[in-house]
Amino acid sequence: MADEKSLHDRIGGKPTIERVHERFYDKVYAHPWLGKYFAHRTRGPLVSQQNDFMVQLMGGPKIYAGQATATVHGYMMITEELFDLRTELLSDAIKKEGLSDDLREEWLALNEAFKKVIVKSSVSECKLQYSHQKILDFPK
Repeated sequence: MADEKSLHDRIGGKPTIERVHERFYDKVYAHPWLGKYFAHRTRGPLVSQQNDFMVQLMGGPKIYAGQATATVHGYMMITEELFDLRTELLSDAIKKEGLSDDLREEWLALNEAFKKVIVKSSVSECKLQYSHQKILDFPK
């Protein structure tokens, strides 16, 4: 329907996304396994970029200026187990924000849509963007 609100609007817009991501990245950076993938990244710009990505993905303003998901995650050996762990942490952060289960499921469905371009079955599937880049692979 033409007047159906976007997920962005139904969850409360960018302020809600920012609060969820603050909780989420607190857990991500502190996690003994998942956190290793973020140790080389400055938190502020990463969270800001993720906020912009989700705002746009959820039907808000087109403000994301970053690279494609497959490119950004190409050099990371992300297993299905690691992806699922990330999803659990995100789900928990959304719950703590007090969003309904329906809205949480919609958000997580957007997350799930990227699984096939992020998850790899072996390091040989990783792709480096730059000659100085290293593959990130941290077994559990």
